[in-house]
Amino acid sequence: MSVTPSPGRLQVIAAGICALVLTVGVARFSYTPLLPVMRAQTWLTEVAGGWLATCNYMGYMAGAIAAASVGSLQSKFRYYRIGLVVAVLSTVAMGMTDNLWLWVVLRFIAGLTGTAGLLIGSGLVLNWLFRHGYRPELGIHFGGIGLGVAVSGLAAAAFAGRLDWAQQWYALALLGTLLLLPAWFWLPAPQAYAAPAAGGAPGASRPAPGKAWLTLFIAAYFCAGFGFVVSATFTVAMVERLPELRGQGNLVWILVGLAATPSCFVWDHLSRRMGQIPALLLAYALQIVSIVISALATGLFGNALAALLYGGTFVGIVSLALSIMGRAFPVNPAKAMARLTLSYGAAQIIAPAMTGYIAAATGSYRGALLLAAGVMAAGMVCLVAMRRQPQPALA
Repeated sequence: MSVTPSPGRLQVIAAGICALVLTVGVARFSYTPLLPVMRAQTWLTEVAGGWLATCNYMGYMAGAIAAASVGSLQSKFRYYRIGLVVAVLSTVAMGMTDNLWLWVVLRFIAGLTGTAGLLIGSGLVLNWLFRHGYRPELGIHFGGIGLGVAVSGLAAAAFAGRLDWAQQWYALALLGTLLLLPAWFWLPAPQAYAAPAAGGAPGASRPAPGKAWLTLFIAAYFCAGFGFVVSATFTVAMVERLPELRGQGNLVWILVGLAATPSCFVWDHLSRRMGQIPALLLAYALQIVSIVISALATGLFGNALAALLYGGTFVGIVSLALSIMGRAFPVNPAKAMARLTLSYGAAQIIAPAMTGYIAAATGSYRGALLLAAGVMAAGMVCLVAMRRQPQPALA
């Protein structure tokens, strides 16, 4: 059966984007714009809200461990499809209870499904691109993360004042069902690897990255996870706490998504011109600026600028880091990406709960934001040290 180059490629990429919007945008990130609504209409407190976010990221980390332990591409494909279905079910179930322990379980499950779209889906798309002779870049695919953020913010803005907190979860689950269909049907099952011939499978004969390079990369990505998750979880809540900006939290979150959606194209371009590590350093620096502005700003302009800078960098950091890791291990990119993501997930477990306690103790998110900026700066130090290590051969 002949392969249809361009339409096939567009369908596969669209499937990956829909999977990201569903598993990351709807199942995971919708919690951010819904957090103030749930706090206003249920018993949820700042500390409990932080712990629920931590449980979500614990699920994501558990999913990364599962993705790293599954070697077969066919098994990963089954994981991917199960994750799509469970993402919809966990979303609708969030509106069916206000029990803390059920919410804990559901946020954990939602985090688990996030790896189906972000890690497994990314690996499957990258595998398909390798096999069909396309550039192994995931910029378009990772644009689905930003699109998911924008969709969750737009949905929350559309629902505000019309639906209560539970009905909003139901409506999001309906949206997720629509996204499930192309994500399910447009991503074909992966083919088994053929026995390596003279050239071997793509990248099979390439030397593996050195231990120091990997250690520094993992440490840098941990710092990125810490910087990312504070804003990702509490941006809307932070804006809503400012008296002059009450009611503008969803707008700021939408700006994050709109900036994030095309940002991968920009970072792919910068990476080709500057080199991968310099591009990552620039992304880290700009995200630090966004976090500091968010900590200090009290008006709409400052918070909008912080949102644009944050949205324009966090997806770029994920895209660049996972693409570098996937290209360094082209035979099984999903497994390599999962290993890197464990460090990102560890930061996302620690930071939200810590932020909830800091906010409850000080009455402000400023201390947590400044701490996140400092951790990101430590990540830049790791990236600078990486540049002095022998670089792996990339596919």
